[in-house]
Amino acid sequence: MIDGVIIKNLITHSDERGFFREIFRFTEDFPNVTVGQLSHSLVNEGVIKAWHGHLIQSQWNYVVSGRIKVVLYDDRKSSKTFKESMEFLVGENESAKAYFFPCGVLHGYMCLNGPMNIVYVTSSTYDITDEIRKSDSDIDFSYKW
Repeated sequence: MIDGVIIKNLITHSDERGFFREIFRFTEDFPNVTVGQLSHSLVNEGVIKAWHGHLIQSQWNYVVSGRIKVVLYDDRKSSKTFKESMEFLVGENESAKAYFFPCGVLHGYMCLNGPMNIVYVTSSTYDITDEIRKSDSDIDFSYKW
């Protein structure tokens, strides 16, 4: 497990009307991280988005519909899990999950069943100077999707 990454199994309350699911309790689960922006993205089946990260910004993700394979890579030289990676499935046909990763952790995903709708919350608003974008050749990590 990469240091600072949290994968949260969510509790779903269902009845004949539908369900209710609490995704994040920011003040309880993340009392020292601010919330800056809420975003929504639709991704088509088969699309791969990788490698992306932030210098300052942390991020929470929740897949509303569809299914993805998530891969995280620790690109933080000062981290005890530097160069470690992890992968997991999120979305339909999986237990309900949300996940958090801190700044410096590169993330990517492949949409396995789509279209996939993902909602993500970031600790600050979008700033191009905070962006980290790398290709496979830019990092000491090779991943076969």
